[in-house]
Amino acid sequence: MKQTTLKDSFVMKGKGLHTGAFITAEFCPADANTGYNIQRTDIEGQPVIPCDAKIVGETQRGTVLVEGDIKISTIEHAMAALYSAGVDNVLIKLDGPEMPILDGSAYYWTENIKKVGLAEQDAERNYLVIDKVVEVEGEHGEHLRIEPADSFSVEVTTDFDSTFLGKMTARLDDMSDFAEEYSSARTFVFVREIEPLLTMGLIKGGDLGNAIVIYERELSQERFDALTDKLGVEHMDATQLGYLNPKPLTWDNECTRHKLLDIIGDLALIGRPIKGKVTAYKPGHGINNKFARAIVCSINN
Repeated sequence: MKQTTLKDSFVMKGKGLHTGAFITAEFCPADANTGYNIQRTDIEGQPVIPCDAKIVGETQRGTVLVEGDIKISTIEHAMAALYSAGVDNVLIKLDGPEMPILDGSAYYWTENIKKVGLAEQDAERNYLVIDKVVEVEGEHGEHLRIEPADSFSVEVTTDFDSTFLGKMTARLDDMSDFAEEYSSARTFVFVREIEPLLTMGLIKGGDLGNAIVIYERELSQERFDALTDKLGVEHMDATQLGYLNPKPLTWDNECTRHKLLDIIGDLALIGRPIKGKVTAYKPGHGINNKFARAIVCSINN
């Protein structure tokens, strides 16, 4: 099978989740065998940073590429859209330190890739064929595994200490189903996490339009009002637990589907399409990157 790139460029604009800044991302066709690269057009010299698992330097609420003093955050949704669509090579021109968050899913990236279409290139696609089991474990029961298979598939199980998010599973056997069944699954956050994230200088652009917000541990009305002010939404009754978003969940397991989306985006940073079956329990960006590096190390050895 031949490699592909985009037939034409497309532009996406929106605010960044963590900076709150308005950012423009232009997705452009790229030469064969160049993979995914991001050009920071807002920096002198317009450096090009490879989308590579080896240079992921931070994983707090997103995957962050770090090269020297240059950072590019929240790339996983766009990476998932590119990988699932079968795009091998692309150059992303970005005028800020993170990708636009849009609605917190991969939907708009996926739709624009479909709209411009793909162009076949002369070079053959270089699959990463898994020939042995690779496993990693985390400190809190996380476990990710890949085993040999004829195609790429992912099964994810989440298990949160939550009344609203119990143990749930999502499975994708055919990447052609990603656009319809997974691309629109939104990122999510618990209200109890918002204050610490704001203290760390994160999620300045977060609101109910780009994340599912889950309120399950009752706060005082005063404290709850202060948090909703930071989210830019009207005050609500602090005794009413549940999802704060006006838009209901698309699927009961939408949050688990988003975790599956994130894994695809993080594994896309390996730089080659994969033939292997992934099984993940309690995944997150940190363990996902550890997993991607372990796969690369296994293949290199």
